[in-house]
Amino acid sequence: MSALTLRELMALDPVRAAEPELLTGEAALDRPVRWVLPLLLDFARSGGTPTSEVYEGANFLDGGELLLTNGFGLVDADEEVRRRYVRELTARGAAGLAVEIGRSLPAMPPEVTDEARRLGLPLLALRRVVPFVRITEAANRAIVARSLSGRTVVRPWGDDHTAALLADLADGQALNQPEVEARAALAGFHPGPGARLIGVSVHGTRDVGAVDRAARTLGGAVLRAAFPGDVLSLVAVLPGPGAKPLRDPVRAVQDAFRTAAAPGLTATAPGVTVAVGHAVDVGSGWLRWSETLRAARTTLELALTVPPPEPNAPQGPLVTSSRALALERELTRGGVDANHDRLTRLVQHALSPLLAWEAAHPSDLVRTLEVHLRNGCSPTRTASLLHIGRQSLYQRLERIESLLGLEIDDPDLLGELLMAACAWRVVRGTAGARVGMAALRTVA
Repeated sequence: MSALTLRELMALDPVRAAEPELLTGEAALDRPVRWVLPLLLDFARSGGTPTSEVYEGANFLDGGELLLTNGFGLVDADEEVRRRYVRELTARGAAGLAVEIGRSLPAMPPEVTDEARRLGLPLLALRRVVPFVRITEAANRAIVARSLSGRTVVRPWGDDHTAALLADLADGQALNQPEVEARAALAGFHPGPGARLIGVSVHGTRDVGAVDRAARTLGGAVLRAAFPGDVLSLVAVLPGPGAKPLRDPVRAVQDAFRTAAAPGLTATAPGVTVAVGHAVDVGSGWLRWSETLRAARTTLELALTVPPPEPNAPQGPLVTSSRALALERELTRGGVDANHDRLTRLVQHALSPLLAWEAAHPSDLVRTLEVHLRNGCSPTRTASLLHIGRQSLYQRLERIESLLGLEIDDPDLLGELLMAACAWRVVRGTAGARVGMAALRTVA
């Protein structure tokens, strides 16, 4: 199905209510309209030079926009400024210009009509006052609906606009910010100013209510949908008291799933895994929204294929984040198979004495080393996570240092040893079957 045209937009009820009169550009009525933008022109002139943000904003149009203006900025502008404005819009590929006639502008300036006619730009005179928000909302909803219904790829979520938007973002589809914002609003997603957005991917349940419960504890909006392999969501975290940003919104989301969401998750499926992306500003653009969703999906794949360095809590879902698996992600960038030989060489170079010992003696030295390094070489923390006594831990550490012939808290060795221990866990963990990966890859 083709894109919505200017002729079809003029037939929408809110547009018809404005009594549009086409003054020029009849031959271009069937050109596609990509978006409808309201512009309140306000030329602040200094020496005859326009300094309006809107005037300069013509340089940032992508093409295909129908622009709405109350015409205020055209009232005192001279003839050349008006003509230049029309030329700028045409040069940037605008689909048309609609000017409200009556309140600010008694009549369409003849030079605007003349320049639009000369350039073939559709020029509409809106004879009745209709709030632009009503026009843009109806028009952009129609554009989005036409766009979605015209997709050639058949997806399992059918007419679910929320799922379609999340899938497009997770797929990294070519989008634009106005489209994303309109589609989000169509799905009822209003994050609010100052919010931080975080992608979350939940495997092991199709209960979107679990995501809702976690989001409610954060006080923000949520955009979520169930897919064949997981529940994918974009969670908004609102600023703290005094509009101050939360110190650690990622940790807040993880805690929300461990507490408010955990009972519901474990009740429906004990083997639930929750992967949390990184935080992005709500106004940072759709590419950043896409990045945090993709980070959540990548993190989920790693969490399902690579065993964690520490045993999970006996109750509740496994909740991890993209930053917690940052090293695993870097080691497997481009795929585990593509990096298998490199990772194996890294492990053999740094840890071969430990692996040889473990092959001949029942022990857990490599994992002990990794947990110790990951926790700042803290004996108390390491012993607690491994569920062993401090004396047993000291014995293991002495054995590790004896076999490797080095001191494991040497700053020059920390990076190499941690990378090698992590690589061993990745290689060992991904040698088995990958649970649920085929379903996950239907979106990401």
